[in-house]
Amino acid sequence: MAQTVGIKEVARQAGVSVGTVSNVINRPHMVAEETRLRVQTAIVALGYVRSESARQLRAGQSRIIALLVLDMANPFFVEVATGAERVARAADLGVMLCNSAQSASEEAAYLSLFAEQRVRGVLVTPADMSGRNLTDFRRHHIPFVFVDRVLPSAEGCSVSVDDVLGGTLAVRHLTEQGHTDVAYVSGPLSLQQCQDRRDGALAALAEAGLPAAALRVVEAGRLDVAAGRAAGARLLEMAPRPSAVFCANDLLALGVLQALFAAGVRVPEEVALVGYDDIEFAAAAAVPLTSVRQPAARMGRQAAELLMEETGEAADRHRHQRIVLEPELVVRESSLLPRAPAAAARPGEASTAVNAPEPVGGVRPAGGSGSGRMEG
Repeated sequence: MAQTVGIKEVARQAGVSVGTVSNVINRPHMVAEETRLRVQTAIVALGYVRSESARQLRAGQSRIIALLVLDMANPFFVEVATGAERVARAADLGVMLCNSAQSASEEAAYLSLFAEQRVRGVLVTPADMSGRNLTDFRRHHIPFVFVDRVLPSAEGCSVSVDDVLGGTLAVRHLTEQGHTDVAYVSGPLSLQQCQDRRDGALAALAEAGLPAAALRVVEAGRLDVAAGRAAGARLLEMAPRPSAVFCANDLLALGVLQALFAAGVRVPEEVALVGYDDIEFAAAAAVPLTSVRQPAARMGRQAAELLMEETGEAADRHRHQRIVLEPELVVRESSLLPRAPAAAARPGEASTAVNAPEPVGGVRPAGGSGSGRMEG
């Protein structure tokens, strides 16, 4: 195996001191142009790549931030990562992207790895609701920001979405469509997001004068399409079957949609369906999916900006913030009551549609991005 080229070999090739090579790499403005070009030529000829680990030891700070999410198979977290990565690259930093797979033990293992690698900071969507993993991680004094979750203490920053409002928007829409028996297909209720979306659903039922019993909760073990299909099979066994289903995310909703289609149940004629996240696949589903949109890329971007501020030159002036973004409901075919055929118009009369659904107040049919509020 070829030996790694070091800074001494570059100095020998260029006929300069090791200190001069170091200046060319780290402080090029301090080196005369002719000498700088000779060193750069030697670097290219020898294929020298500086050791980031050695540089990190000298500087005492890494050029890597970590992003730990619940499920990288979920396009929502891909968008979060995209937003965070753009901010990191603008600051000439790299992003270590890791997947806890909704497992507290995996989360603990990755946090330990981040501490060993002395990453500059961590963006994390917690899987461990007990908070023990992050409590242990704090002793390493590595800054972190919660993403898609409110940090329950004042010991760090967080960027999240108002999931109670999101659940309310979803089920309010369904009650305005006339539904009085709604199923909530949840991921693990140990996850705060799933709890909050359920609470929002219950609030919407209360608004409509309906009892909490009007919401039937089906808890799925995971937040993916396969879990949605299994939940859909359970819905089909219910008697009476709910007329509407709200899912904790779009992957669950797509799985439920598959199960309903396989059983010959029509959406939305027999069962209305609403998802959450508004991933790209929502609009492209066999029946375009109504979904609560989260500004995922913005969430990742703002979380990374907070981390950059806390770890940058002005870190001593940093103040922890809680940023809460607002979701919006994007209405598509999966939840709308079907229109009756238009009556034939007599000569001179306009054609009218019967039983057309009323517009849902405060809800956009498509487009837009979540607004936000900030708490110091």
